[in-house]
Amino acid sequence: DYGVTNPSGADGTPLLVVPSMINRGYILDLTAENSFLRFLAGLGFRPLLVDWGTPDEAWLARDLSDILSTDLVDMLETATETAGGLPVPVIGYCMGGTMATALATLSPGRISALVLLASPWDFHAGDGGPPPFVAAGGSALENVLSALGCLPVDVLQMLFLSIDVAQSWEKFRRFGAARLDRQSTEMFVALEDWLNDGVALGAPVARECLFDWYGGNLPMRGGWRVAGQPVRPAQIDIPALAVVPSQDRIVPPASAAALAAALPRCQTLSPSAGHIGMMVGGRALTKLWQPMADWLRENRREGRSAG
Repeated sequence: DYGVTNPSGADGTPLLVVPSMINRGYILDLTAENSFLRFLAGLGFRPLLVDWGTPDEAWLARDLSDILSTDLVDMLETATETAGGLPVPVIGYCMGGTMATALATLSPGRISALVLLASPWDFHAGDGGPPPFVAAGGSALENVLSALGCLPVDVLQMLFLSIDVAQSWEKFRRFGAARLDRQSTEMFVALEDWLNDGVALGAPVARECLFDWYGGNLPMRGGWRVAGQPVRPAQIDIPALAVVPSQDRIVPPASAAALAAALPRCQTLSPSAGHIGMMVGGRALTKLWQPMADWLRENRREGRSAG
């Protein structure tokens, strides 16, 4: 509950914030000085951040439909109760935005507005088919899932590294050569600590993400179902804001833009930034945080009057 970080946020409009299940949610609160959630609390919102925690054996055995239709629906219910029974805005980051789209399908009337931060939808965007790590490496990934019951953090890191091996090396070369001040150095280290603090995906969730999403492109094709319900963005009739960073290497802009195009009442914001830089980069405040806060101010009124 980030409302407690600022006196003006304790009684503010609750926001349910859904991060990815792969990387921990504190990228949205990386440091006290670089915190999207504390910024929102300072403007009178009350961000309620989902923390997926550290998975145990029972959690790793659950599938995505179960987690979304029980845990996430319950969290949304808590947020609406905090709001006095009114619908609340929901913010989803990366995979969290894809899940937030499903949540809007499962809980109509409880969400007043939807903000999707670089949220993938067309998993074949750009390539016209499954990415190489699924097309060529699917059997090896299945062997790992079958043997371990999860997709370990090291394997996830390898998949992210494969996007641009040279860039992963280059950032450390630049860091070693630069003469950074203390604040910049601490920010680099904090970000690297977060990047290497991933969470293993349970085998059922990993199979759905790897083989149904990246392999079969079910969300884009209309075949993704949660708790038996098809997830159809065209039927989500609430204000939406899709943030599609133009330099995103993790979620291609065309993938996130496909979700924006499918939502009937969606505006698009395209900051000149990458997937992570848009949230914690030097220009995040002006390029993303403030425009998003302004949009939320405008659209929370509709949710309150509708409630």
